[in-house]
Amino acid sequence: MAVPVLPNSSNFLGVALVINRSRDGPRFVFHYPPHIPAVDARPSSRGTDSDDLDDDDALMDRISNPAAGASSGSLPKGVDLANWNHDDHLETESGSQIVPWEHVGGFPTRDLESILTPPRAYDKKLFSVSLDQLCVASYPICVPENGVWKKKKRQPKSRPSLSTRAGGGDDGIGTSRNGDSPVLAANIPQIETHDMADEPLGQEAIDGPEDGTNPEEKKSGMTMFNLVFILNPNKHETKELVDTVYFHIIRKIIKAYKYAQQRSDFVWKESKRILQLKDKGREDKTRLSVLWRQILETSSLASSMQDIYEAVRANKIAALQLETPEGTVTHSVQIPVPFHLPDIPAADDVEAEGLRGLWVTTANNFADLDMATIDDLSFLDKTFALLLLYDEKKIISELQADGDDATNAMIEFVRLSKPTTSFHSIGQGPSLSPAQVRKYAQHFIFWRRAIAIPPLHARDVYIMSPNSKTSTLPLASQTWAKAFPLAPPLPNFLAELSTAPRPYKFFAPSKNHRPQYLQMLAWLMRGGWVTQLCTFAYVVVWPEIQYEVDYQIEADEIKNAKNPSATDDSASSPEAPTSQGSSFNGSDFGDADEEADRERASSAAQGSFASKSRPSSPASKADEDESLILSPSASAAPTDPLERSVSSLPPLPEARNPNESIAEAARLTRLADRRSRAHAEHAAQHARKRAPAATDHPSQNLEAAHLAHLAPYIILDAKKATGKESMYLSAIGRRFKDARVRASWPVFWKYFNGHSALERVCLMEDLKRKEAWALLTAMSEHLITVRHW
Repeated sequence: MAVPVLPNSSNFLGVALVINRSRDGPRFVFHYPPHIPAVDARPSSRGTDSDDLDDDDALMDRISNPAAGASSGSLPKGVDLANWNHDDHLETESGSQIVPWEHVGGFPTRDLESILTPPRAYDKKLFSVSLDQLCVASYPICVPENGVWKKKKRQPKSRPSLSTRAGGGDDGIGTSRNGDSPVLAANIPQIETHDMADEPLGQEAIDGPEDGTNPEEKKSGMTMFNLVFILNPNKHETKELVDTVYFHIIRKIIKAYKYAQQRSDFVWKESKRILQLKDKGREDKTRLSVLWRQILETSSLASSMQDIYEAVRANKIAALQLETPEGTVTHSVQIPVPFHLPDIPAADDVEAEGLRGLWVTTANNFADLDMATIDDLSFLDKTFALLLLYDEKKIISELQADGDDATNAMIEFVRLSKPTTSFHSIGQGPSLSPAQVRKYAQHFIFWRRAIAIPPLHARDVYIMSPNSKTSTLPLASQTWAKAFPLAPPLPNFLAELSTAPRPYKFFAPSKNHRPQYLQMLAWLMRGGWVTQLCTFAYVVVWPEIQYEVDYQIEADEIKNAKNPSATDDSASSPEAPTSQGSSFNGSDFGDADEEADRERASSAAQGSFASKSRPSSPASKADEDESLILSPSASAAPTDPLERSVSSLPPLPEARNPNESIAEAARLTRLADRRSRAHAEHAAQHARKRAPAATDHPSQNLEAAHLAHLAPYIILDAKKATGKESMYLSAIGRRFKDARVRASWPVFWKYFNGHSALERVCLMEDLKRKEAWALLTAMSEHLITVRHW
């Protein structure tokens, strides 16, 4: 199984902000966490003669040493750079300071700030640089060409509602094609998100400063800012990790920063405040940990960088709160994580340990669907229901506190959403339309408030999930006992589910207990403790049906060989007379070389025949006699079919030796005789075969002598069957005696591919469960089934 590459504590080292100033040049503003250690530092070259180092080696040697520019001989005695805690200041014997926050990832910040301020060509583009083992990714934002961050006046624009924001863009709907449904990147409850479009929102940003000065006359002191993500990925995972962080985190965070900068010069003002605190800390020799605590308490920009780092490395939702003079700008970003897995992570895969406890299923795998089905995702409404991951009352209270225009509709959706009710059923009611149901479901799924599961049903089979996180079983058992005090203990109940899998309704003491037991099942699904055991089918073609199809194909070939004009319209044309008598199609029993020889012989013979018919050509008595037999102008019509077909060809001007013509004609006769004998033998052999006879149970007819050379054949995907496989399916369909089953066979066989669960056929075809299983049972003679999640 391919585990998605996500940021974690090992490959995501930190985040930093670099700005470029119009007068003083680039400046490394802030980074978090306070200490970003070097990873696989380049070996020291202190023992190498400096004359032997080229310019590139000298540069890398300088930026790879934490105390570049200060040799160990200039440090006080007893100071060891290798054991430096990067919290205290160091002072050389010459009086210069080595400041701990001026070294990030093993590189001096004065070198990094130059590297991480790319030219304007990288404005609003992915900027990625590799520094030894480190990789940095960012999305630089440059000031507009006029040097002013604020834009020109625009018409006032009201704050968009949730339904408006869901229309598209980075803050609207984003589509995922790794086997999942589309997701709605709207706001989580209690988190206010402004539309971070390029144009600023709010009357203050539109009308300019309150002092009445024209913002275009005041140039900004900052020409660029760059939020940099410092990564340490495995070599084969670099591109995937960079793309994931860039598309889901970096671009959306920068959009929020850019909005705040255009609205109130937020990034520049916060950067100046942080740089002033760092300069003061340098003078006072403030410890790194103390200084960073002061900065985080003072600057909301620095605090947002801390929130980004902590949330992204823990794979959680990062909620930003930028305190600007015009008000708080809030924005939430996240990397969508899978809520299900198609397979079990390997036991020795350390990186996949975080995926333990996820729901394991193949129900959300749509890789085999054609593009027409993928473009129309309405079929998901029939096969999925919403399972809330939090208490319904808690989610409703959060929605009520949010106060959005769509709050009432979303609250109604939460109340109607049950893990036993499909989206299709909810959309058929009077309260919500199918489009609203799908949109709100995508909203809750994307923001980790719910997951989509096949509707729970008491007749389905559920087992303990092989991917369950058993290390949390003691704590989960206590929660289970509080939620369901009358239920069996959780370990016992899980063991009973997997010991003898059977429909879930048999675990309930009575029919009245089923609603409570379905609630227990929803609790188990929510925690990834159980998964559904589904049935998947392939079409199996038994030898009896194979023999029937092969027998019919052979009979048709013999029939077509006897009368080729009945099946090959291209053999006759209006200009050429139709041959009479016996004639054989060379493509049936001969090879291509013999057919080509026959055509060349016919052409050669016609050339010689034409030359003999000319009056000026001298001829002997024998030639004249032969011309009476072979020439098309002879009074006696040819009696041999081959001669008639040859005589019908147009004359060719090329002359040919008459002896060669006779030899070619004889050769053609031999070929015709050979084909005639082959056809006769083939027809006789077919006549000796036993005629196929249909039995009631072809799966049991395996010992007959005429079937001994055949083995059962499995069609891997009946929907894509062509050629002989399609003939097998048609032959099976003719075997069903019940007209309803015979009519349903072409409809159902698209699910016989080993990937579509038979438990969902009733949902897809709008049939009652009992009726769908009755039809599948009638077809079971020709199906081979497997069971898994």
